[in-house]
Amino acid sequence: MDQPWREHLVDEGDGTMRIRAHGSMKTDARLITDADHMLRHADDRGPEQLINTASMPGIVGEAWAMADWHYGYGFPIGGVVATDADYGELGGAISPGGVGFDINCGVRFMALEATLEDIPNLKKLAGRLAGRIPAGGSGKGGIDIKPNDLQDILLRGAEATADLGYGYHEDLPFLESKGTLGTDEASLSQRALERGMRSLGTLGSGNHFLELQTVGNVVDEKTAAAWGLYEDQIVAMIHSGSRGLGHQVCTDHVRKLESTYKQQNGQWHNEDWDYTLPDRQLAAAPVHSKAGQSYLDAMNAAANFAFANRAVLADRLRTVLRLEMGVDGEARTLYDVAHNIAKMEDHVIHGQHCNCVVHRKGATRAFGGDHPDMAAQFANTGQPVIVPGDMGTGSWIMAGALEGNNRAFGSSCHGAGRALSRTQAKKTLDGKKLKKTLEEKGVRVHASTPNVLSEEAPDAYKDVDEVIRLTAKAGLARPVARMNPLAVIKG
Repeated sequence: MDQPWREHLVDEGDGTMRIRAHGSMKTDARLITDADHMLRHADDRGPEQLINTASMPGIVGEAWAMADWHYGYGFPIGGVVATDADYGELGGAISPGGVGFDINCGVRFMALEATLEDIPNLKKLAGRLAGRIPAGGSGKGGIDIKPNDLQDILLRGAEATADLGYGYHEDLPFLESKGTLGTDEASLSQRALERGMRSLGTLGSGNHFLELQTVGNVVDEKTAAAWGLYEDQIVAMIHSGSRGLGHQVCTDHVRKLESTYKQQNGQWHNEDWDYTLPDRQLAAAPVHSKAGQSYLDAMNAAANFAFANRAVLADRLRTVLRLEMGVDGEARTLYDVAHNIAKMEDHVIHGQHCNCVVHRKGATRAFGGDHPDMAAQFANTGQPVIVPGDMGTGSWIMAGALEGNNRAFGSSCHGAGRALSRTQAKKTLDGKKLKKTLEEKGVRVHASTPNVLSEEAPDAYKDVDEVIRLTAKAGLARPVARMNPLAVIKG
């Protein structure tokens, strides 16, 4: 780049800062932030990655970073970038780095008609959840499925698991894209299939969790009432994705695509498509090319596995709740949303209709209530936007617009966002001490190792309330209710 990016930074005064296009950027970049937030999170690597994404072939609009932005692989976490599917002969770029390795990592939000008083024994309930919800990186504890079951799941997602008896068919309208993304072949490597065979219904490690919560402060009573939420109500969040299957899909396609780029004058160039990128980790293909379609199809199949995985986890949660709470433990799905995905969507950009490839990496949809993909329940509220915080502080549920989509391609934040890397967190934070502190506050915590607690400690994350404030100020979504942690299951 010709000059340091901060020389091109402009505070828009609306919860966003703009980085004006310079160097190889084809568009401006926008961060959901303000001066105080930028000062507290001064790691330049995330914004530098955002600047790099503004060089993507066929990019339209602006390159966005949600308020929870931080450094990732190629694209920053929190990055939202759209390309024109009709750009050139083969369409704009699609990049595995714009989705990430945990394809369709996402969150399911479930609500009970119960309060804390209806739980006979929280310690026993948390312990039984820890015993019934397989967590950790190994993938052990997944349900037994046959190869043809897996193939059906790759093609039909959550509907296929409902047919197998895991989850309800009535849940499907309340899942993003009804829990199924279109695939033609679902052609995955043997290694990806092997990893999928043993991990369906497992939570995973890292920032994945299952958390029982209580609804705390309701700030939008009308929307909360429409969704059946009220203060002190017990709710649950399940945060997991496509496990080793999705990771392998991304690995396979990243390796293949990156091998086609050669360094040239400090950039990375692909001769077949005449693509030039500032970072090899952005390796991309035209969406209508053979490589682009192969990745899109495999990514959709992995996303279907993730929808199915959360459906099985929800089924396991429901089983434990019923055993421990009887009829009070019946949980309904409010919504299930993806936050690592690339999707073909229609948007209006600078007054022009665009058939877009929208990459959301660590960002969630926040569609308006009039969008055709919305269930009738959300027509007058907008889409639920689920924003997990950290396990010691709290989480939020927000809502998309009442009508239409916001200026960031109908996108919003997906969580608090890391303030410390996992390595930094392990060096500076005491997981055992954190567990004791949380349990003194009445939060039950079950984690496989103290390291996981250190990595996922509240001090390792940004302030989720600040992220919500900035998101609302930028007009991307509106706050509905804040949740308080009650019991946490982590890998």
